[in-house]
Amino acid sequence: MTLQEVHLNYILQIGDNALILGQRLGEWCGHGPVLEQDIAITNIALDLMGQARSLMQYAAELEGKGRDEDQMAFLRDAWDFRNVLLLEQPNNDWAYTITRQFFFDTFNYYFHKELTKSKDEHLAAIAEKSLKEITYHLRYSSEWMIRLGDGTELSHAKMQNAVNDLWMYIGELTEMNEVDKIMLAEGIGVDLNIIKPLYDQKIKEILEEATLQKPADTWMQSGGKVGRHTEHLGYILADMQFMQRAYPNMKW
Repeated sequence: MTLQEVHLNYILQIGDNALILGQRLGEWCGHGPVLEQDIAITNIALDLMGQARSLMQYAAELEGKGRDEDQMAFLRDAWDFRNVLLLEQPNNDWAYTITRQFFFDTFNYYFHKELTKSKDEHLAAIAEKSLKEITYHLRYSSEWMIRLGDGTELSHAKMQNAVNDLWMYIGELTEMNEVDKIMLAEGIGVDLNIIKPLYDQKIKEILEEATLQKPADTWMQSGGKVGRHTEHLGYILADMQFMQRAYPNMKW
């Protein structure tokens, strides 16, 4: 890959994370456990979609093939997406949604703090703006982890089950692939090795406060950042991309 292609892939890694998680959270709209949380999780989804839009616009510019943000989002196939596998996992229930959110928010917070230092001024500006929203996201999901983990016997059991099932996907968040390494060398990307101990410590602190056990299994699943996804992404894209593919070039 050329340096421009690597740069594009890096932007897509970040943008696809926001896009796919935003789409997943949007599934809760009108279905939240209570009205207040229905509104809260939908607002987080909108934050993520806003971040995705900024990144997709930038990715389209970098690509230089005349595509716009909508085409970047709605006309790529599953193997072209670069989001981590964690974010395409189904909502299942509120416990799974909150656990997935917390695992990602923790990473996203430390990642964007470092990304504000990028030599890519456009990317750094997006990161600085997004960090304000991400800080709230992390506070929100952390509080829910503690509330449900240290809550009733039933809520604790549901949260522990979600932690156990989703644990194998968190390793990919701080895994350095070739794109990450090249962008770091260029002064554009983030050193995920710096983030990892901060991430691990925050996860440990919140799990302990939530009286939840860290799973003993250390095996981790990965592949999303290089386009190898679970079956769940295909279903997400079938919903998300239907309108654009059924009615090509439709404008709002």
